[in-house]
Amino acid sequence: MLRTALRNLLAHKARLTMTLLAVCLGVAFVSGTLVFADSSAAAHRAAASKSFADIAVTVTPKNPPSASAADQRATALDDALVRRLAAVPGVAAVLPSADGSATLAASDGTPLRAGKAWANLAAAYVPGKDGKDGRHPLIKGRAPAGEDELAVDSGTAAAGRFGIGDTLTLATDGPVMTKRLVGIVTTKDPRVTAGGTLALFDQATAQRMFASPGHYTGIDLAAADGTGQSELAARVTAVLPADRAETTTAAAQAAQQTVYVDTLTRGYTKMPLLFAGVSLFIGSFLIVNTFTMLVTRRTREIALLRAIGASRRQVAGSVLAEAALLGLLSSAAGFLLGLGIASVLPGLLSTAQDPLPDAPLVIGPRPVLAALAVGVGVTVLAAWLPSRRAAKVAPVEAMRSAEQPPSAARTRVRGALGLVLLLLGAGLLVSLTGAKDASVENLRSAMLACGVLVTALIVLAPLLAGPVVRLTGLLTGRFGVVGRLARENALRDPRRTAATASTLLISTALVAGLAVIGNSTGQALDRQAAAGLTAGHVITTRTPTTGIDPDAVRRVAEVPGVRAAVPVADSTLFTGGGVRQISGVAPDALDTVMKLDFTSGSARDLGPGRIAVSATLAREQGLRAGGRLGARIGRAEEFRQYLVVGVYTDNPVAHDAVGDRSEVQQDAFLPGSVQRVLVRTDDGAAAEATGNRLRTAVGNNPLLTVQDRASLVHEAAGSMSDLLTLMYGLLVIGVVISALGIVNTLAMSVSERTREIGVLRAIGTDRAGIRRMIRLEALTVAAFGTLLGLAGGVFGAWGVGALAGGAIKQYSLVLPWGTLLLVCLLSLAICAAAAVVPARRAAAQNPLHAIAAE
Repeated sequence: MLRTALRNLLAHKARLTMTLLAVCLGVAFVSGTLVFADSSAAAHRAAASKSFADIAVTVTPKNPPSASAADQRATALDDALVRRLAAVPGVAAVLPSADGSATLAASDGTPLRAGKAWANLAAAYVPGKDGKDGRHPLIKGRAPAGEDELAVDSGTAAAGRFGIGDTLTLATDGPVMTKRLVGIVTTKDPRVTAGGTLALFDQATAQRMFASPGHYTGIDLAAADGTGQSELAARVTAVLPADRAETTTAAAQAAQQTVYVDTLTRGYTKMPLLFAGVSLFIGSFLIVNTFTMLVTRRTREIALLRAIGASRRQVAGSVLAEAALLGLLSSAAGFLLGLGIASVLPGLLSTAQDPLPDAPLVIGPRPVLAALAVGVGVTVLAAWLPSRRAAKVAPVEAMRSAEQPPSAARTRVRGALGLVLLLLGAGLLVSLTGAKDASVENLRSAMLACGVLVTALIVLAPLLAGPVVRLTGLLTGRFGVVGRLARENALRDPRRTAATASTLLISTALVAGLAVIGNSTGQALDRQAAAGLTAGHVITTRTPTTGIDPDAVRRVAEVPGVRAAVPVADSTLFTGGGVRQISGVAPDALDTVMKLDFTSGSARDLGPGRIAVSATLAREQGLRAGGRLGARIGRAEEFRQYLVVGVYTDNPVAHDAVGDRSEVQQDAFLPGSVQRVLVRTDDGAAAEATGNRLRTAVGNNPLLTVQDRASLVHEAAGSMSDLLTLMYGLLVIGVVISALGIVNTLAMSVSERTREIGVLRAIGTDRAGIRRMIRLEALTVAAFGTLLGLAGGVFGAWGVGALAGGAIKQYSLVLPWGTLLLVCLLSLAICAAAAVVPARRAAAQNPLHAIAAE
């Protein structure tokens, strides 16, 4: 039976090639994603870590969360501690550092390498006894010696096209600064070599910027030979000031970075793995359809095997062995294709704001094993039903006739099951639409209902094939006899037509649903961003760890045409049930720059201990005006009860809660800082000219962005870009696999209708007519799957989108007619192209030989 399986595999290699390609595509996405994840993790691990090769223990300051900013900067790590640590037995070297972050401006004023803000490093150039800093060897110029000088690494100099003597603009966590470049260094720090930036200052300047005069932000210790990290850490801890400093071994830091890198890279694999899941799910229908057609075609062969003694188990095993061999070939080909996907994913996922570090591919055992498991597993599981069908063939019945149509009882059972699933899915969706509550539970229920709905359409597809194909046949009938023959050929075997169209049904339903939801949500976000903001411009920090200089806020208020400049302090609100964002605004200035739609209460009573909350937060916490919320802001150590003075419709400008600015600033992680300035301008003021004046007012600080209302609305629309990428990716995958299925089906159909095609040729149908008939048959099947998919996708989007109305007041269902039309045209065009080869093969047959064929 194994030899029989191998012979069948070789005998039908042309038809099985389409199935192999479908499985290969899914395996490629799985293995490629895993290789990319391992490679990306290795690159980020290098980019986000410091080299611990020569470090055993690191000493860092330890301050209570409630410590003031001045206390946090005045660390216990001073020169006296450096001398004490150098005297600790087992310490081979002491390397103090004053490190921080500095963002350099490119020539156009934008941040240099903005996407790597986490690797915009700044440090002190600390010369040793020889006057050189071994960590930063100079290759050009000299070391910085004054507060107006700096040095950068060679990669930063090349990226910014900086040269010795140039004046560089930069910012740390305050006002913009300008310094003269006096030196260029090299570094082995992987955070920099992976694409970050490095700015070096003289020791006194770095201490003043990142710590305080005479103090450091960290001290690295190298261990003498024979001294372990834990042993040295215990000795160092004994000489540290109590509760002011702590030690961390290099091994512990490496473990912490592993967790950080895993978190950093986890999101990159979600979309490719989703593509893999969709391609394998859709491909499984192609596998089932292909093996079902092969089993049907080999009915007499199977009957003969049964007649000469083959058991049902042996027949089923033969089909499964054939599937396993096919899966093994698919796994090998898919893994090789996956390596190509892994090599191009960094370029596809990298953006100007978030570039991925360059690194070679890392091929471990996990992708190889996953490729084998997925390829063989999916193929064998998909072939299980056809194998059972083959095992049930009765020898005498199969020898007497070809495939028999399904019994009326089986058709009634299929219809009843499909109808029950349809009513269940549609009923669940309709019941959820009245809730208008976009909670996680409701969204999950809606997605489950959509899955049930698509399953119902797949079950009912053979029964729906007749009326839908007859409807589309009104168009194909315009092509004359060949058009009517194409329609009848599609109706000849509704189960085969439905199975072939199911792959297109699934992909079209996914794409149509995402397109409708994405278009409706994008327009709602546009309206929400415009409706919630009275200010004409918004100045924000690029990173949450920096604040806007108070002098810059004052200068902004003095810009001609500015009616009001309202600073906003953003911080974290811990509610006990989650982490939220709170905006601190002066109560008397709130209405000047924000438009809050209060459903209860108002903002008039805002003040210390009194906040307003969004509708979503109120719903989750069971709040209303007059109630109390237990929460803490920022670095506050204790929860306190806040009086809720109002509940407003969700507003992205106000975040989840609004409080008094002085109170938010007091407990913020950056005490006294503001993260946004909302600018109200005079009516009729030119947005572009005002924006330029505002940028000048903030000193063209690379840490700050200045946006007008149009830019904010565009940014809100841009938040749907990931969804659009996902939508078109799913469309391409679904259509490609559907095209492979159509090629398979038509090739099998042409083979079965050899004599029929010969008769058509004999009675006068030319080759062009035969080709047209096959292409129209492909279009008929594609139109059937596309129409069902569009109907299911739009209905599902309506149900899911109705829930969004509870979170976004401006939400309304808006059909993207252009996108839906593009989906239809693309599906039909690719499926028509898939019919080219079977159509040419059919037209090339010799009429006499075709009539004589069995």
